[in-house]
Order: sequence, then structure tokens, then C-alpha cells
Amino acid sequence: MSTLSMNQVTTYRWNLDEEVQRYREAGYEGIGVWRQKLADFGESRGIDLIAESGLRVTHLAWAGGFTGSDGRTFNESMHDAIEAVQTAAALQAGCLVVYPGGRNNHTYRHAERLLHAALDELLDYATAADVVLALEPVHQACAAEWSFQTEAGEAVAFIERFASPHLKLALDAYHFGDCPEVLANLGELAPHTALVHVADRREPRSIDQSRCALGAGAIPLAEFVTGLIDAGYAGDFDVKIYGPDATPADYESLLASSLAASDAWSPVRGG
Repeated sequence: MSTLSMNQVTTYRWNLDEEVQRYREAGYEGIGVWRQKLADFGESRGIDLIAESGLRVTHLAWAGGFTGSDGRTFNESMHDAIEAVQTAAALQAGCLVVYPGGRNNHTYRHAERLLHAALDELLDYATAADVVLALEPVHQACAAEWSFQTEAGEAVAFIERFASPHLKLALDAYHFGDCPEVLANLGELAPHTALVHVADRREPRSIDQSRCALGAGAIPLAEFVTGLIDAGYAGDFDVKIYGPDATPADYESLLASSLAASDAWSPVRGG
């Protein structure tokens, strides 16, 4: 059964113990964990707190940057990614989100070689720990810091080269929820997808990825989500909102409105 989680990025100003309490009180069964917030709280203490809460960790975000676009060397990114796999295993996370890194002045082919080399090694650790790596493409308008893979189909084609059950796709509605080519090919994407970020937007995509409350924007979320479910997707859904609609004064209403929006996708909540 799919789990609907609230992403810690949405409630950026709450600390972990407040998030665990508020998410459960609001009716959520899952939490999307952000590594930085977990580290700030204390990793060991945070893992224990989440386990005791009964919330399921749908995913851990994130590892990657193998192209050096965030200023780290390849070896530094690999060391960090291996640590992330270990943390994901300790959390019993549904998957570990992986952002490959932006082009960073590399040719596309060289950036792809770097990612392939990284996953060749990282999959050994992920398989041993039984952690699924979820490769997340990012729309071209937002991709510079995050990923040279800017199309969902492109990421799936790359994933298929490995033929590993521990390498799948993370799909973000903000980037692709209203792309005609994605909506027309959900049947091809669904079998490869481990995680879906649910988001909405009023404005065109941009580098700051400003996201509004679910249903308050232009993304056809019901079509996107139910299309994936009808195509056989049985993974988790994660509410990921940040920007002007996600100030601390909005957190309680975002928890409630996002859960209410999910009522239209009854398989997500077991309805």
C-alpha cells in the first residue's frame, strides 16, 4: 500500500520532534526525511525518534552531485553518498533520492560517464544494504545545480542500462506533472518509479522552484497521480512544497489541505 508522506522541506522551520508530532496529529503515515535536518537534530537520536513515532520514512534526500556542480570532488561526493546509503538503511527508508549534479561545463557524455561510474560503485553498497536509489531528473529550467538529466524518459533509459531492482526513478510533479509527453507515457514510467513528489505551481518553472498549495496551481495533479496508479504504480507519494505558500504560519493549513487533496487519490490513503 502506498504511503503519503509530508516532506521536511515543507515545514522547514519546524524541528524534527515538532514535525513528527504534528504530522501524526494531522493524519500522515509517512515522513520524507532531509539529511541536513536529521543531522542538525542528531542523526542517531532522530532515527530513534522517527522509529518510535510509527511514521514510515518514504525516502531520504539526498545524495549525488557527482559532476562537481556543488563544488565537491567526485570522491567527496561518493564518500557522502555511501554515508547516505547507510543512513537510509538505518531509517528503513523507501528509497534514497539521488541528484546526479548539473552539467558543470562537462559534455553531456562525460557527465553521464561520471554518473555511471558513481552508480556502478554505489549500487554495490545499496544492494548490500537493501536500499533503493531513486534517480531524480530535473526540468531544464531548474536543472543547473541539480541534474544534467532533464527529461523523465532520459532518466528511465539510463536506469534500464543497469537492470537493477535497487535503481529506480523519483518523479516530481513540479517538474513533470503537466508535461504532455510525461502524461502520455505514464505507463512506461510507472514500473520504474520508486517515489513521486506531489507539488503544484502557479508560475512557470524557475530555478527557485516556488511551489504552492496542492490544488492552488495549474498542474493537473489528479490526472498525474491517478494516471500513475492506473498504470500500476504502487510506490509512495510525498508532499513537497516550499516558497511563499510555505511560511511557518502556513504549515498547519498545508498539512490539512494537502491531506484533503489526497482524498481524490483514494489508493494513496487506502480509501
